[in-house]
Amino acid sequence: MKKMLFGLFLLIGIGTYAQNTVTGTVLDGSMNAPLPGANVILEGSGTGTTTNFDGEFTLNVKVNSGTLKISYVGFKPTTVDFTVAGNQVNVGEITLAEDDNALEEIVITTYSLAIDRQTPVAVSTLKSKEIETQLGSQEFPEILKSTPGIYVTKQGGGYGDANLRLRGFNSENIAVMINGVPVNDMENGRVYWSNWAGLSDVTRFMQVQRGLGASKVAVPSIGGTINIVTKTTDAEEGGNFFATTGNDGYQKFGGTVSTGRMENGWAATISASKTTGNGFIDGTWFEGYSYFINVAKDLGENHQLSFTAFGAPQKHGQRQNRELISTFQRSERGIKLNRDWGYKNGQVTSVEDNFYHKPQMSLNHYWDISEKTQLSTALYASFGTGGGGGFSGVNKFGLDSDYRDGFAQPVNFDKIVDENVQRGALGSETILRDSRNDHVWYGGLSTLTTDLTEDIKLLAGLDLRYYEGKHFQEVKDLLGGQFYFDDRNVNNPNNTAEVGDKISYWNDGIVLWEGGFVQAEYATNDLSAFVSFAASNTSYKRIDYFNYLDSDPEQETDFQNFFGYSAKGGANYNLDDNQNVFANIGYFERAPFFRAAFLNFDNDINADAVNQKIFSAEVGYGFRSSKFSGNLNIYHTRWNDRTLIQGFQNQDGTFGSANISGVNAIHQGIELDFRYKPTNRLTITGMVSLGDWTWENNVTDVQIFDDEQNLVRTIDLYIEDLKVGDAAQTTFALGSQYEVFPGTNLRLDYNFAGDFYADFDPNSRTTEGAPQSWKVPEYGLFDFGLTHNYKIGALNGTIIVNVNNLFDTDYIADARNGSSATASDALVWYGFGRTYTVGTKINF
Repeated sequence: MKKMLFGLFLLIGIGTYAQNTVTGTVLDGSMNAPLPGANVILEGSGTGTTTNFDGEFTLNVKVNSGTLKISYVGFKPTTVDFTVAGNQVNVGEITLAEDDNALEEIVITTYSLAIDRQTPVAVSTLKSKEIETQLGSQEFPEILKSTPGIYVTKQGGGYGDANLRLRGFNSENIAVMINGVPVNDMENGRVYWSNWAGLSDVTRFMQVQRGLGASKVAVPSIGGTINIVTKTTDAEEGGNFFATTGNDGYQKFGGTVSTGRMENGWAATISASKTTGNGFIDGTWFEGYSYFINVAKDLGENHQLSFTAFGAPQKHGQRQNRELISTFQRSERGIKLNRDWGYKNGQVTSVEDNFYHKPQMSLNHYWDISEKTQLSTALYASFGTGGGGGFSGVNKFGLDSDYRDGFAQPVNFDKIVDENVQRGALGSETILRDSRNDHVWYGGLSTLTTDLTEDIKLLAGLDLRYYEGKHFQEVKDLLGGQFYFDDRNVNNPNNTAEVGDKISYWNDGIVLWEGGFVQAEYATNDLSAFVSFAASNTSYKRIDYFNYLDSDPEQETDFQNFFGYSAKGGANYNLDDNQNVFANIGYFERAPFFRAAFLNFDNDINADAVNQKIFSAEVGYGFRSSKFSGNLNIYHTRWNDRTLIQGFQNQDGTFGSANISGVNAIHQGIELDFRYKPTNRLTITGMVSLGDWTWENNVTDVQIFDDEQNLVRTIDLYIEDLKVGDAAQTTFALGSQYEVFPGTNLRLDYNFAGDFYADFDPNSRTTEGAPQSWKVPEYGLFDFGLTHNYKIGALNGTIIVNVNNLFDTDYIADARNGSSATASDALVWYGFGRTYTVGTKINF
């Protein structure tokens, strides 16, 4: 390793001989803030570079004088002349003005982000201005609903409970990163958007990379990558305050203040907000907070430290149960029906709720080792506390229950309390409990970048993680009783649990991750290419405090190790100043999730757990001009050995589960998006996404064994050519924004969803000739927006109005298939009706 590093530094030393250095900083003229990702090219040569996250650039040239061309999509290009004295020159600050005719989205080079007309991937980027003016009271990921390949719903409708699917893959198979740091759950891969509900206030931009993506974490995701980049220390001193109100008691207010970069090299930005409301769906009250702090310090010319901490503590009522369409029609509450709440002593009380706080902190160090070599390191930590509510004991919450004052009416908790009081020494028959998922997570990401030649760059990095999750249920409310009897803890089989005591289960999951990657990049003005190799080892350990005696050595398992790797590559070629083509291809194997490593909800090790295997390929075409830009891409992803677990009943009546391998799926499709600006006042956007996502094969003669290797049953799964459910395979969007007066803009957007098949469990398809899942009716929704800029003295303000589902259209947003595969027994959630927000933001 030492010899390799010595060789790299020797190459660096040779490469820098007899070269001159030009440095400078590029600023966003509209914000007076650094402009990352700007292109800096020496005219008349193939020499160029891009600015870093602070807008700074360093360019090595072999001439003593010349002209730099600085460009950035969305801004007017400019040129700067330079003359070198003493082998170096600093051209100072270069400010780019916004170009109303330039249409392409922001491209940033840090945090594994894609660069337009260079990185060979399908990508979409949203600026902070779009998020600020269009989000309203929608869930954070809903801002992406007009992006090709994406389908977003609010699921049950609780605060932060949104679900996002990308190219037919759910959140388990979509990498979500914040400032380049992964946030998917280490055990199950899921993303809980309620943890980041306040992040929209401090998002600088949000980039979606579909397919393989440019992410440099050790093993990529299947569907794609979403990278959220937050604001850092703004270059200009100041801040803002905002306040918003909306339907169903929605209230939000907050603000941001920044010191700007001070003479001593320090800078700080702080932001905070509060959000409350009753919720559009009955019983989905919410109270959320968000906070964000970033502090940075320049340590000489070659080092910078940046510390960021943010979080969004929240609590909210939920709707966890889907209903039959006929049930919604029968209920007087219609689409707002929610069985999971009621009243206790006159106060709203949730059967199902959620509360969580997951602060994340990161310390970033940037080191310019030499003119051609940089090292970027991020150390991060996250501490999650909270969980979701529910009930234990006798189910008294059916829609026709005696504990309701009529069909589908709110639950009368007082009646349950009275019964539990009367039971006395028998304890509570029904209680409210919390399912906790507390965890600690530590990680480190480090990337070394060096320019081997003017055109070739080498990157190498490490990705290390440690995760420990604590899973248990605890008594939240005895509902009038003295205790709750629970016998599932073998160490305390006669447990008379009181509030705060653990019941049902208690186990820890420990996950270790060690990964590394190496990537070579080649880039000239016209051609760019990369090849990347990565590998990782994922280790799972389970500790069970309820199913095993404390003296039992089997209470704690050994680590179960899964080795994963990836190889991918791609190229982009700029045909001319307007057109480019790209292609990428890759194969990787990913460790199964934690639940597949251990069966039966205890420490039974699944010896048959195998890696999931993914092959992906994509080609694309792009066009750019001053008035029109567009992208067309075709993708094909093959997902083999998808993890499936089959449940069964043992001979003694207990239940078990076993692994099923060999289940494959194909996700392929065509995506088109465009932006057209016929005049300076009118912008038209649109996209079409046509997916074909199917299960590829039947799986026959699958033998299911119990723990003692007795053959329990042999099953066949008939899923060939069945459509993958839970996401619309055809989506279409068309939007327009028009400046009716200077500073006043109107926006109208239309989103269509079709070819949406109800979700289903492949394990349930054991009969040959089973029909396709129920096809949910297609639907289209209109959203309206207005922004108006105004002045109060020296202060600049903006009024923002958003109306979602403008025409109050009824539509089914989520569906789970029934036995008949028809509308009659499908369980569904309707989408929200018309909602609105009105707010203002004042900058100072």
